Amino acid sequence: MDEPDLTRRAGVLLHVTSLPSGRIDDDCRRWLDFMADAGLSVWQMLPLVIPDGAGSPYQSRSAFACNPGLLPLDDAPVQASAVDDFFDRHAAWLDDFALFEIIRHRHGEQSWVDWPTALREHDEAALDAVRRSSARELRVVVEQQYRLDRAWRRVRRHAESLGIMLFGDIPIFIAHDSADTWSQPDNFLLGTDGRPTHVTGVPPDYFAEQGQRWGNPHYRWERMQAHGFAWWLARMHHQFELFDLVRIDHFRGLVAVWMIDAAAETAIDGHWQDTPGDALLATLAEHYPTLPIVAEDLGVITEAVRTLRRKYGLSGMSVLQFAFDHFDDNPHKPANVSEDCITYTGTHDNDTCVGWFDGLEPHQREFVFQVLDCEPTDEIAALMVKTALQTPAWLAVAPLQDYLGLDGSARMNTPGTSGGNWRWQFSWDMLYPTLSAELHAMIEASGRLDGR
Repeated sequence: MDEPDLTRRAGVLLHVTSLPSGRIDDDCRRWLDFMADAGLSVWQMLPLVIPDGAGSPYQSRSAFACNPGLLPLDDAPVQASAVDDFFDRHAAWLDDFALFEIIRHRHGEQSWVDWPTALREHDEAALDAVRRSSARELRVVVEQQYRLDRAWRRVRRHAESLGIMLFGDIPIFIAHDSADTWSQPDNFLLGTDGRPTHVTGVPPDYFAEQGQRWGNPHYRWERMQAHGFAWWLARMHHQFELFDLVRIDHFRGLVAVWMIDAAAETAIDGHWQDTPGDALLATLAEHYPTLPIVAEDLGVITEAVRTLRRKYGLSGMSVLQFAFDHFDDNPHKPANVSEDCITYTGTHDNDTCVGWFDGLEPHQREFVFQVLDCEPTDEIAALMVKTALQTPAWLAVAPLQDYLGLDGSARMNTPGTSGGNWRWQFSWDMLYPTLSAELHAMIEASGRLDGR
């Protein structure tokens, strides 16, 4: 396997929906230009897929389709031949996705398990009837995906011209009510009625006494492996067309997953089951020798997970907000951060650094400065950014909110809550005139300009 490029870089975490327009339009180009001026060479974002009803891009009805809400408002007309070519290249997922969208709409947005039997069971005659009766509506869905792809490729070309890497993200599991489970039910642990027999989650821990029950269906790993992990290869190929680097959320699920009986209301009585993540990564590495994957290895991580990550040369994660305890071996402490890692001030699930610090008790604040070996300061966000940049990690990332020193009202997501998340947007006037020069100086001082 080729060695990954660990040239020191500085990045920013900002979802497309947090741009002033919230779309894949000229704001993306303007944003990339700002990044280049500031010395930022990695743009990390959340999944570009269709979000759920609460706005979360981690429970999507397709692992492949892009969110139509990101479409440019002033997009140019499309050429029929270009759309046809796009469909031919992506038919393996796009045909089923377009059908899923139209049938779902026809049936009042009901879950596919509640559709008429022929449609629920993906009967080809029934699907052909839909193709004939809804040809125009299907074409609209396909054109949307073509236009989104066309717009993103413009962004990708501009980023490449500026030496900026695009960093994507995928959840390891798939939503049950999705085109993927409907079209390929044999890849998932489903009963004869199409409903999951076991669902995903994590066991009880210090933070959740009943564990977490996420509710996604589990994969039939043995079947996927028997078929050469074809679905995973297609999924990752699609991501690598969009991004230079891709994070897999809940990476530990490639070693073992927490199996919860679908009838159980909590995660308490689940059990661990091993998964063939080693075989999957070996298969992916055959096609992508540098394997540009980042392992989300936060939380309680076993040695087996660390071994798997290192075996394939994948970057792990450390989060500075998690560094402030009394355990010397805490991997999030700056002194313990390694080169093959990405250091964050916080992730999309954390409060902003200002909001986090404001919530600490006085003695906890004192301990923060003690760990960071510095004098107390009111500029906590700037201190955390500077600390991240100075770690040995090849990539240091901060959400834009931390670069701007914003308080908790700018938080992107609060796990365990369903309202008010995923909505934050910045305005261009928040990027004050001297910001790019200030960031450039800080990034240059940390030796992170060479990546560009």
